Formats: sequence, C-alpha cells, structure tokens
Amino acid sequence: MAQPPNQDLFRRIDESDDELFYSAPRLVVHIDDAAIAKVGEIYLERLPRAGVILDLMSSWRSHLPPALKPRRVVGLGLNRAEMEGNPALDEIVVHNLNRAPRMPLGDAAFDGAVMTVSVQYLTRPIEVFADVGRVLRPGAPFIVTFSNRMFPTKAVALWRAGGDDQHALVVARYFSESGLFDQIETIDRAAPTDPPSDPIWAVLAVRRAV
Repeated sequence: MAQPPNQDLFRRIDESDDELFYSAPRLVVHIDDAAIAKVGEIYLERLPRAGVILDLMSSWRSHLPPALKPRRVVGLGLNRAEMEGNPALDEIVVHNLNRAPRMPLGDAAFDGAVMTVSVQYLTRPIEVFADVGRVLRPGAPFIVTFSNRMFPTKAVALWRAGGDDQHALVVARYFSESGLFDQIETIDRAAPTDPPSDPIWAVLAVRRAV
C-alpha cells in the first residue's frame, strides 16, 4: 500500500491550513433536497440496521435516514460547532485527516462508515481509506458519496482535472490501493429527474475479512 508517487495530483489551489478554511460554521447543505434523498436511499440500502456508524468529514447534517436506526453515530470533522448542531451524532471527534490520516479511534469499532460529498478534499486518501479499514469490523461497508459540486480551491488537482465519469474510478482506486477492501462497487444516481436535481454517485466496498 502506498500513496501514488505523483504528489502534484493531491495539491490544492489553497494550501492553507484546513482549520482556517473550516473555522467558521457553514450551516448550508452542498447538494439539493432531491440529491440528499438519493444519498439517504443509498445509506438505507447498504448500511446495517442498528449499527455503530462512523460519519467521516462530518458536518451539521449526516443524511442518515431515520429508518436506519443506528445504535450510535460518531462524527469526525473539523468544525465542532457544526457537528454539535447535528442531531444524528452521539459523539464528536475533531480531527484533520489531511494532517493525520490515523484517527483517534479503536480497531474494528464500527459496523459501517460514510463520507458524504467530501472525498474530493482528501490530500492523503489512500492512507485515510486504509485507516477507515482499520476501524471497521470485517464485512462492514464504507460508502463514499459525491456529486459534481465542490469548493474548487480546496479540491485536489486530481479531482478538479477529472470529469464526472472519472471520479468514480478515482474513488475505486483509493479503495483498491488501500489494500483492505473487497467488493468495490459503483452506484450511479445521476440520471436526470423532474424537477432536475444534483447528480449523485456512490462508490462502496466492504472491509476485507481478516
């Protein structure tokens, strides 16, 4: 397992500390209501019921549907005020994955993990995906959802350069290169709707059995 050799792929227009960018709460959603519903449908379909769920790069909303009824949800993100306003979270962990991919969480502690419309901001994604594998129980799913929206100054060059059809391949490569996931799959919910909504894709995989 190794980070791709060309680190220019993970450079950003704004290389200032992420804590500065996220210091003020951003109490807005980054996809529209119909897209949020699509994300919730995917989570309901693929996450285990009544499980312990890790919400990575968390904010003030997790988009976990009520019918999922998780036993516990841990949010890991950069802005405490945002996460304190998230009714889905039972525990808050303030942590910068770009600075320290290893999370202050125990091994095999979670039944599932999600990362919602944030993967484009990871500068050390393969290390992060490997650590997500560490904290998941064998067979647990990790679901990464994304749209065609981003803060361009904070998205990595690899993401900015690729089109919608390439982003799913990028995320699948992160899973593969981490060395800890099987059954990598892409879900495409980008078909036009009436009224129009933001497109949604998901790439997911399950933690490889020990």
